[in-house]
Amino acid sequence: MLESCQNAQERWGGVNTMIDRWLRERLELIRVYDALGDTPEALAADREGLQKFCEVLVDYVSAGHFEIYEQLSSEAKAFNNERGLELAEKIYPRLEVITERALAFNDQCDSGDCTTVTDEFNKLGGLLHERFELEDCLIEVLHNSHKEVVAAQA
Repeated sequence: MLESCQNAQERWGGVNTMIDRWLRERLELIRVYDALGDTPEALAADREGLQKFCEVLVDYVSAGHFEIYEQLSSEAKAFNNERGLELAEKIYPRLEVITERALAFNDQCDSGDCTTVTDEFNKLGGLLHERFELEDCLIEVLHNSHKEVVAAQA
């Protein structure tokens, strides 16, 4: 997961300050996730690390839904990017499902119900990987396709 995040930052870094900040948050999320380990013992032993992971997770998914996705869609509309908007319409529902699972995981940890945290934590890792790939696709189609036009106008 970390490698794909670094590749995304290399491809899209510097293009937009908001996206850059968000990709740095993604990298932090991956680091915190990897630091926790994936065994019941590791998760049980590091409640503070699990809490940190949940905080970073909620911040990351919130930024995606309330800032980044909105900006990408607005940019696509401004450039009449029908292909990009159609893609976004297909991808956003899946991102919403992953967000709901991430928030449910956070709620489970907040409630102190750690009986199934390990299984859910591992499933969430796979969902986050899928989410990152979908987000990279959105950035590529909804943002990068316009960066040359924007640069030419500057």
